[in-house]
Amino acid sequence: MTDSEGREGSGSGRRDARGARRTPPRSDGRGERRQNVAGMRGAHTGEDRVLESIPFGVRLAGAWSWRLLLIGAVVAVLVYVVIQVRLIVVPVLIAVLLAALLVPFSNWLRRHRWPKWAAVTAAMLSALVAVGGLLTLGIWQIVRGSDELADQSVVAWDGFRDWLESGPLGLGQVQITDWAEQLFTSIRDDGNLLVSGALSVGTTLGHVLTGSLLALFATLFFVIDGAGIWRWLVSVFPRRARVAVDSAGRAGWNTLRNFVRVQILVATIDAVGIGVGAFALGLPLAVPIGILVFLGSFIPIVGAVATGALAVFVALVYNGLWSAVAMLAIVLLVQQLEGHVLQPLIMGTAVKVHPLGVVLAVATGSLIAGIPGALFAVPFVAVVNVMIADIAAGRWRGVSPPRAVRSPVWQTVPSRPRYLRTRRSE
Repeated sequence: MTDSEGREGSGSGRRDARGARRTPPRSDGRGERRQNVAGMRGAHTGEDRVLESIPFGVRLAGAWSWRLLLIGAVVAVLVYVVIQVRLIVVPVLIAVLLAALLVPFSNWLRRHRWPKWAAVTAAMLSALVAVGGLLTLGIWQIVRGSDELADQSVVAWDGFRDWLESGPLGLGQVQITDWAEQLFTSIRDDGNLLVSGALSVGTTLGHVLTGSLLALFATLFFVIDGAGIWRWLVSVFPRRARVAVDSAGRAGWNTLRNFVRVQILVATIDAVGIGVGAFALGLPLAVPIGILVFLGSFIPIVGAVATGALAVFVALVYNGLWSAVAMLAIVLLVQQLEGHVLQPLIMGTAVKVHPLGVVLAVATGSLIAGIPGALFAVPFVAVVNVMIADIAAGRWRGVSPPRAVRSPVWQTVPSRPRYLRTRRSE
């Protein structure tokens, strides 16, 4: 059989009886689509059955778990970044606290027709004079009485050791020495943990000077153009979120201002009470004790306890046991006044954080970040609490978005070079 016959034979099945070529029927795909849909419905039905077999509580816990894990991962990354740039973060946070005190004062001066440069200068100089004066006075008093304090400490320790040996306890010298070494080791380790937290700024002179200059520089710009900086931060967020962010930020800023002012009032009352008590007992370091109590009161609860213990120690070293008992009574009286009168009536309305929350915040902050963490823990918790409450309350709904006003600092930069504007006009 030839090739042509083979081709005709092979193609004969494709023709009908009249010899016309017959084309096979084409499928429109509807059957296949029906099969796919049926398969998908079966799969969805199987998935629904699997989901229905899982208790609702387990599904709800799983949904919350992966979301909380994602939020925790984001927070961990942010904390890691903050730790890496701690030499910048801590001075900026200090500048924010100072600005919360100085910005209202500068605005008050401007409302009384002071020029802006004069109001900013007066606010900055008043802060420098107040802080510098307190530190200079306290350091001068401590340096002048340090030798006498060291001698009195040695005499008091010798007397206490003799009482332990010849008193009712009847301890041996070896036991006293071992206990003293354990006590000093514990104090040293705890002190190192407090000072060398994750966010500690360092103890070298270069770090201190750099941090001080950065805090001073940031405070100056916060006082000059804090509103412009805040508008720029709000403009970074999406347009729909700007109203909520602006409302929450302003609520947090008001809380921070109230916290700083109230904390200064509480610290002043504590310093005056304990300082006057130390002076009445005839302690030679009454002024440094008052200054340390004032500075330590900015760390709620922990700072006041530590500085009060220092006052009791000084009274014990200089004037003996009964003077120390009297100093302890004065410290406890001041602490009771702060805890039952000042904190509920003044600090409670400004911070709106439960006392247990304050203790936990200070403990967590000091454990994570040392002294800076203990200093910033309470204002951070208070501001975050108010911001979340403001967003949840929804008071920002229906409010027009903040105006995109350019900062006065950037208005000094021309938007277009002069030669381009001249060429365009020609």
